[in-house]
Amino acid sequence: MKIIISNSSPVPIYEQIKNTIIEQIMDDELKENEPLPSIRTLALDIKISVMTIKKAYDELEKEGYIVSIQGKGTFVAPKNKELMLDNAQKEIEKHLLEVCKIANKYNIKKKDIIDLLDIFEESDE
Repeated sequence: MKIIISNSSPVPIYEQIKNTIIEQIMDDELKENEPLPSIRTLALDIKISVMTIKKAYDELEKEGYIVSIQGKGTFVAPKNKELMLDNAQKEIEKHLLEVCKIANKYNIKKKDIIDLLDIFEESDE
């Protein structure tokens, strides 16, 4: 598992760790039931406080991405399709809100944005 931390990022370190692990789960780099490094091992590997790693793992577990089994370790949780879809929709909503702010600022019409979406969708095919 590769985690790169940016000390200059405005995103807190625990969130960078959490987001990296989520991205690796979504991209299937980390598979269902795959063991994750222990909190101490990961802290040593990336030279981050144990408490920071614990906070990231706690949030990942709370959000359903990982499961901890007493005495056995921490594992990637089975993928919850609804959770993945909900998270994708939240991310899209965040970006669309930003698009709406920019469009309103420059009086760009909704139809023009929809036309752009159609163009981007066609180019992905």
